[in-house]
This record gives sequence, structure tokens and C-alpha cells, in this order.
Amino acid sequence: MTLVDHLGELRTRLVRSVLAVVIGAVVGFFLGDRIVEILRSPLPISNALVFTSIGDPFAIRLRIAIVTGIVLAMPVLLYQGWAFVSPGLTPAERRAARPWIPMALFFFLFGVAIAWVVLPFAAQFLLSFSSDQLQPLLTAREYFDFVSTLFLAFGLLMEFPIVLVGLSRVGVVTSGRLRSARRMVILGIAIFSTAATPGGDLVSPTVLGLSLYVLFEASIVLIRRSGR
Repeated sequence: MTLVDHLGELRTRLVRSVLAVVIGAVVGFFLGDRIVEILRSPLPISNALVFTSIGDPFAIRLRIAIVTGIVLAMPVLLYQGWAFVSPGLTPAERRAARPWIPMALFFFLFGVAIAWVVLPFAAQFLLSFSSDQLQPLLTAREYFDFVSTLFLAFGLLMEFPIVLVGLSRVGVVTSGRLRSARRMVILGIAIFSTAATPGGDLVSPTVLGLSLYVLFEASIVLIRRSGR
């Protein structure tokens, strides 16, 4: 394919990806009330969410719809990315990479699930510092911005095993090198999990840290089985 053909192919894949997100966002917009109810559930009933601008309710619904659209469209996004890069791979490379497309979707959804587990504990811990002198007045925009960012960040973070396997394919890392760095990786995961989780409770970093460590060990096994 010429450069113009590649650019045309890229445009086609991007248009299809955007359409998938838009369709998912429409679904998310019409289910907005139910999604708001679910996302608000980790907060105590006494902590009502308020808005300070006339456009906040619509902006919140729109943001929730976009995030929902991205989550629902993730299978299409992964397929379009694969369809764009696969023609440039050899048959052996395509056979090796093909199973990672559904795995990427699984890892993303797994990250979103971890974020959902972490959210109630983080919210409870942060709100535990309120007192008679410090009463919470939670704005809906800030809360849902926080929740949607948390979900997307955790979903993307859980893709790191695919990055490790990809780096092993090009010879940057090996299973032996990862095993020798296990202690440093555990320390790094502990520090990162503590810094990345929104609350100061023990449950949130523990859940995130254990999830990252299990995926790290699984990556070592997969890389070793591939002969690297």
C-alpha cells in the first residue's frame, strides 16, 4: 500500500471507531439516570451530590455517556486497531498476536472492575475525616469526573502485561530479566499502588497491588513459555 492508501485506511478505522463510541455513548446517555444511581451508590445516603452551574447536569450526563461509550465500544476499538496493523505483520506474527486482542479487552474490563471494588473503600476513608467543623458538600461534577477518570485509568493500567509481552517480542525484556528484578518490581508496585489509589485506606492499594503482581507473574510465565 502507498502512503496515501495507508492514510485512507487509518481514516476508515478511526471513523468506525468514533462511530462505535458514539453509538455506545447514545446508549449511555439514555441510561444516564441508572448509571448515575449506580456510581453514586458508594457514597452514604446523607452525602447528597449538588451542582453549582446550570449546565452541570447535562455536562455530567455527557461525560458519563462518553465514558460508557468508550467501555462499550472497546471490542470495536481493539478490532479496528488490529485490522489496521495486522496487514503489516507476517503470518507467524499475526498468529502470535491474535489471542492478545480478546485478552486486551479482558484486562481493560478487569481494571474497571478493580476500580469499582476500590471506589467504596476510598470514598468511605476520605469522608471519614469530616467533622462538625468540616462538613462535606460534594459537587456532582467533581465526583463523577473523579469516578470516570478512575475507571479509565485502571482499565488502561491493567494493559501492562501486553506491554511486557510486546517488549519481550522485540528483545527488550526476557523472563529471566523480569524474575531477577522481582524484588524491585514488588517494591515499585507497592509504592505505585499506594500513590495511585484515591483513598488512604488499606484495602484499595492492597487490591490494586495484588492484581498488578498477579498479572506481572502471569506475564513472566507467558514470556518464558514463548522461549524468551
